[in-house]
Amino acid sequence: MDNGYFFCGIGGSGMLPLAAIIKARGANVSGSDRSLDAGRMAAKFDYLRSLGIDLHDQDGTGLQPGQTLVASAAVEDSVPDVVRARELGLARKARPELLAELLNAAATSIAIGGTSGKSTVTGMTGWILHEAARKPTVMNGAVMKNFAGPHAPFASALVGDPDLFVAEVDESDGSIALYRPTVALVNNISLDHKSMDELRSLFANFMKAGTHAIFNADDEEARAIAPEGAKGFGFDPANDPAYRGHDLELHDEEVRFTLSHDGEVYPVHLPMPGRHNAMNALAALAATHAVGVELADGAAALARFAGLKRRLERVGEHHGITVYDDFGHNPDKIAATLETMRARGRRLLSIFQPHGYGPLAKMGEELAATFADHMGEDDRLFLPDPVYQGGTVDKARGSDWLAHAVREAGAHAIHIAERDDIAKEIAADARPGDIVLVMGARDDSLIAYARDLLEAIGGQQH
Repeated sequence: MDNGYFFCGIGGSGMLPLAAIIKARGANVSGSDRSLDAGRMAAKFDYLRSLGIDLHDQDGTGLQPGQTLVASAAVEDSVPDVVRARELGLARKARPELLAELLNAAATSIAIGGTSGKSTVTGMTGWILHEAARKPTVMNGAVMKNFAGPHAPFASALVGDPDLFVAEVDESDGSIALYRPTVALVNNISLDHKSMDELRSLFANFMKAGTHAIFNADDEEARAIAPEGAKGFGFDPANDPAYRGHDLELHDEEVRFTLSHDGEVYPVHLPMPGRHNAMNALAALAATHAVGVELADGAAALARFAGLKRRLERVGEHHGITVYDDFGHNPDKIAATLETMRARGRRLLSIFQPHGYGPLAKMGEELAATFADHMGEDDRLFLPDPVYQGGTVDKARGSDWLAHAVREAGAHAIHIAERDDIAKEIAADARPGDIVLVMGARDDSLIAYARDLLEAIGGQQH
């Protein structure tokens, strides 16, 4: 650790919290990011500097002899930092390799996997442990509002005891195979980045690698691969979960249910909407119980859980029109979000920015079917062009293709290339009682976009 680490792409949702944790442990940390070079997301980089992290242009000049280069597998070999690291003969680590080193070295660790809900379950788990005075170190891919404040606006990491480590772990690059956690939790398994066969194998091995395996008993795929001795959580009594939720009440801004475990019952109140968040709460309660937190204490902590940024986050309201910002980007997440919002019986105006051309090629049909199945006849879907981060990519399927596929499936969708033009359209069209929903991943500028959209609505006469 002596010569420190250089993070290439340090502003990324998985890189920033890892850099913050490594820095807090006393290592020298520096980095670069193309968003920094482009003058985007200044507040995020100011925050990194406030932690004592040096930032450089992504031109290779920031690297020093003896450093270890940390870069995601997606970083091309032609990036100047990578070229310079090779010239200097620096060691290179992928982000998950470094994360696995920290997690595997901890005496107690909770690794949270699954296609959807990882960040939320990680945030809930970290909060429960924090409230139980266990001082966890938490590595999350989203900002945890309970830990955010003026001095930590990007609190996707919580620095605590190195021997109690909580992290969300990703299956998209196969790196989930690196982890040896005390508790291996699988929230759900569905098509996202890899084929179902690959996912089944990765998640089955992940659960076997944990001292304790915990799985979503209501998820058919997770149930099918759970090893012997694994404990399930869920609402369906037919699946015989060890941690069973029942008497679920879904309200506009909260859920309530009762948890049964070993003959005892515990009331749970979560100040977040949606059945999927009730499942996330069950997951976090099961995970923390496995490392010694009483279920009653866990439930009490969840009543004060503030949620995560960009996870069905209420941005505000003008003229009776409410704007929400959400990370939904795969069929599962989008279905959960639309289901939660549709339950309110209000017209839904949704903007979905695809998180790249690749995902449209891989799961375009499923995305189209999900939107069509979960939209009402008065609902409207607006599709700007996908996020494009550079590099070579097949653009055969864009947002125009997706809009057409959604229309073919029977719902109302329109492709408008520029999202600022969509904002004007929605601001003029939205009427009192409507819900406006901004969805998409891998683009932090959507946070500001949702706020600007709310202001534009406020400026209209309704």
